[in-house]
Amino acid sequence: MKTIRLLSANFILMVFAISTLMSNTAQAQEAERGFILSLGESTIKPGHDAKFREGVKAWKACYLENGGDWTWTMWRRVQGEGTVYTLSSGMANWAEMDEAADEAGKKCRSLVVDLIQPHIKSSNYNLARSLPAWSKSESVENNVAWVTFWQVEHYPTFVSTVKEVHDAMRAAEGDIRSYWYRSIGGGPDSFDYFAVTPYESFTAMDVERDGVMTVVEKTVGKEKRDQLQEDFRGSVKESWSYIYTRVKDLSHNPETK
Repeated sequence: MKTIRLLSANFILMVFAISTLMSNTAQAQEAERGFILSLGESTIKPGHDAKFREGVKAWKACYLENGGDWTWTMWRRVQGEGTVYTLSSGMANWAEMDEAADEAGKKCRSLVVDLIQPHIKSSNYNLARSLPAWSKSESVENNVAWVTFWQVEHYPTFVSTVKEVHDAMRAAEGDIRSYWYRSIGGGPDSFDYFAVTPYESFTAMDVERDGVMTVVEKTVGKEKRDQLQEDFRGSVKESWSYIYTRVKDLSHNPETK
């Protein structure tokens, strides 16, 4: 977290992110409670994508050459308006926010200002908490992520319905399919919850399988399934989704496959 604060003023990027996106420390210490995920989103100026990528590569090389140990994952959004990149990094606890920026980050800060910031149109920054009890228990290779966001109208109904759906999925398949997060603060247009479904590749998305509610219906019956779906839809104000692809050469997370 000490280094992400150096970057956040200039190029914080978003997402969605899965359990493999966090630092190893966060993964070990926050397995039960859930780690804190730093989320940022940067929209790149038209025609500046190549220069932006070159700038991030230069900063990454400088940071690692100077012994930096911060880890992060960079994502690129597939759909939607403009070119949007995402950077995510995990914190074990709030105390990491108090840490001073590391020396490697300080030595390379000028590269952010000179080579990265000029190519960014706008940035947005959020925090989220992972929800282990709601999430897929297995950590899998993740190069493509389908991320669904929700703004919630009625929290008790949303939470209870998600729990029942997850119980049905675990009964049918032994686990659920996504990693879940809840927002920590945020503006009136930000998400309340998001879920990330991981894929090893785009090819893996071609594998046909029953949808979640079809599995739920086979487990609890059509009447209960219809009620759960109605309750869930009634609890949600807005929802939207994007696909993200991991950009390996702009990331630094050695423990991630």
